[in-house]
Amino acid sequence: MIGRIPEPRRASLGKVSDPASGAVLDEALVLWFPGPGSETGEDMAELHLHGGRAVISAVLRALGGLEGFRLAEPGEFTRRAFEAGRLDLTAVEGLADLVAAETEAQRRQALGQLRGLLGDRAEAWREGLIEALALVEAGIDFSDEGDVPRDLVPRAIEIARSVEREIAETLAGAGRGERLREGLWVAIAGRPNVGKSTLLNRLARREAAIVSPHAGTTRDVIEVHLDLKGYPVNLLDTAGFNEASADPIEQEGMRRARDVMGRADLVLWMTDARDAERDSAAQQPGLNPGARRWRVINKIDLLDPKPSTLPAPDQFLISAATGAGVEELVAAMVRFAGEAFGRSEPALVTRERQREKLGEVSAALRGAIGGAGEGDELLAEDLRHALAGLGRLTGRLDVEEVLDVIFREFCVGK
Repeated sequence: MIGRIPEPRRASLGKVSDPASGAVLDEALVLWFPGPGSETGEDMAELHLHGGRAVISAVLRALGGLEGFRLAEPGEFTRRAFEAGRLDLTAVEGLADLVAAETEAQRRQALGQLRGLLGDRAEAWREGLIEALALVEAGIDFSDEGDVPRDLVPRAIEIARSVEREIAETLAGAGRGERLREGLWVAIAGRPNVGKSTLLNRLARREAAIVSPHAGTTRDVIEVHLDLKGYPVNLLDTAGFNEASADPIEQEGMRRARDVMGRADLVLWMTDARDAERDSAAQQPGLNPGARRWRVINKIDLLDPKPSTLPAPDQFLISAATGAGVEELVAAMVRFAGEAFGRSEPALVTRERQREKLGEVSAALRGAIGGAGEGDELLAEDLRHALAGLGRLTGRLDVEEVLDVIFREFCVGK
């Protein structure tokens, strides 16, 4: 399709033609990446086409007519990059999160994973445990060699203890990374017709929910994803709580509202300013442990005279219809998100899979440290389990490296 192969890794302008008919399909930039110095380790070419559908369709049709050519499967290039050792599993997950990122905070976290934030740390842990296992196995297999030191096991235990301590610190911040990836859950709840859907629409800046003066308009949970000053927030509008209702649909709506409140990070409990004393905390559904509940007193524009006193902490006076007080509420939500996600170092663990694998490694290391006096063979087995866990975390398993360390450092069989 291209008259000549361009110089490697240098963009060249060329004509893309159909090999069957000779017709010129486009004039494009062409790049050539010979393997193994490419993203997948294979020979690769890139065609930077003009973006019209007809152009892309014609080029794909021409490529599909060549022997051995086919469309890539979803994620196939990333899979090939992983198999070529260009990416580990944590970087692959970071790439997937980067593609799906909707906010600046999510982008930063995903990019850190793609660049090896967790993978590099896991590799350092793996190298340390390989050394520890080499020490133990050298003591088991080559104890009669004169050049093998006698304090091998204590040194191995110290390495294992150091790695376990770092992994425990990493796991302590796991919830923050997973929460940032999934987004903060904020539920708007309250009695019927207090303005929950109006507030949702104002925060979303669009008509996401139907607003009506008739009570019970919202029967199901409505979900909106927000970018709140760079933080991801999942905002949920729920059905109104009307305990006196016998309507089975309303009852189901209230059941779903309770479920949402039970797993939300923050609940905005809304009341009508004209009837604010009606709702007591004792009458409100329970929350997820560790969650916060703010009281949002709505429709202050309908009060005469207007409120003159400052609200109590975690209490906001607003008018969802006019927007009065909403900016203060949003600012408080941004602060809440900042505290929830943290503003310091990025979290190393961002997925449940990563947390589970590191938990397995930590358990194996605790077993190694706690059972150090029960025999070197058991100690070595626990260290192998820990190494296998790290291998499953990153997708890399290579026991031969243990032997490499033994023969390199102790000159066994010299």
